[in-house]
Amino acid sequence: MSDLETIIYEKTDAIARITLNRPKFLNAYNIRMRDELYLVLDAIKDDSEVRVVVLKGAGEKAFCAGADLTEFLTAPSPIIARKVRWERDIWGLFLSLPQPVIAALHGYVLGSGIEIALCCDLRIASEDAQFGLPEVRLGIIPAAGATQTLPRTIGRAKALEMLLNGRWISADEALEARLINRVVSRDKLLPIVDSIATQIASYNQRAIRSAKQALVRGRDLPLAEGLALEKRLAISVQRSLATESL
Repeated sequence: MSDLETIIYEKTDAIARITLNRPKFLNAYNIRMRDELYLVLDAIKDDSEVRVVVLKGAGEKAFCAGADLTEFLTAPSPIIARKVRWERDIWGLFLSLPQPVIAALHGYVLGSGIEIALCCDLRIASEDAQFGLPEVRLGIIPAAGATQTLPRTIGRAKALEMLLNGRWISADEALEARLINRVVSRDKLLPIVDSIATQIASYNQRAIRSAKQALVRGRDLPLAEGLALEKRLAISVQRSLATESL
């Protein structure tokens, strides 16, 4: 993957690290980044050596300041658009990763930046992080899942407030709204995220992946079906441990 232009991919000690790497453009999400993320995430999904994924943004100003509208507002033909969406469902791929994904958020986390963060399992933000969905101000709406993932995370009322008036919120307000898990000082952001990733990577991976699967799949199931899913996964983990101990 040496030909990557918009992201940096590194893998060390069972931790995959993805850096959005367009700092001059505030790491704006463009078509090239979409394609490169798809390539990397697809490889991670099938890589048994990767136990945890860390996602961050390059530079001092932004995790991701949204989509590069100079590209995404130039509509391809409907046939091409449908073909690309079918072949490169980046958001579905994000959400299907069996490994836990941790987002390290700083600076501007806007538009597609929030949508990428919402595809992650844990979100740690620095004190300078600012969150917003400016799409309606531009006469468009979010098109990468925010209308669905945001209310499921922070509730309908808060999500509508952010979606309809485009107001930005601080890291502290995002924490209060449960959009993020923790707020830390900027200098401690990456060390803390790396510490969390290392800790998770040290645990039994069947248990980690099964716990994530139970929660992600179970949240859209009726309670009885969710409990049945949890029971099946728990039995599978226990049997695996018993086999390993022989």
